[in-house]
Amino acid sequence: MFQVRIHGRGGQGVVTGAEMLSIAAFLEGRFAQAFPSFGSERTGAPVVAFCRIADKEIRLREPVVEPDALIIQDPTLLHQIDVFSGLSESGYVVLNTNRSFEELGLGAITQKYRRERLITVSATELAIKHVGRAVPNVPLLGAFAAVSGLISIDSVAAAIREKFSGKVAEGNVAAATEAYNTAKAAMELAHA
Repeated sequence: MFQVRIHGRGGQGVVTGAEMLSIAAFLEGRFAQAFPSFGSERTGAPVVAFCRIADKEIRLREPVVEPDALIIQDPTLLHQIDVFSGLSESGYVVLNTNRSFEELGLGAITQKYRRERLITVSATELAIKHVGRAVPNVPLLGAFAAVSGLISIDSVAAAIREKFSGKVAEGNVAAATEAYNTAKAAMELAHA
């Protein structure tokens, strides 16, 4: 079973991102579940959502405390809460920022985890460019598909089109695809 924890703030589409990730996995013939964990339910408050993906039925219902991957939608959370808590040593991190891990004061993270599994992408900028709103969830799913190889970008696009329609869907597909390509290029540089 592969477990993902998504950190963000209210209004950033954290819960919707987890749902679309589970839909993408389901479309690929896997079992999946997505659910949120709310503190105070207000815009800007920290929000966590979880997604599990497996090849057999998932019976667990508790929060993900030992994730295989983290998707961090808001870099301001990095020094507020321990977003890296429980992350496996072979884990993936997809972070919404145009800065490097070192620039964010996370040099220790780059020493602890495999560098090619640590990806930053300017998801908010991509969302504004393609959708007109600062909601980074969908571009981060595209980047996650690239770095993890767990789901395909085609399944992410299909999940987006299942959740949204018209211009909103196509803008989100464009944002996810650009983030996917950006992450793939960054991974190739990390391997070079």
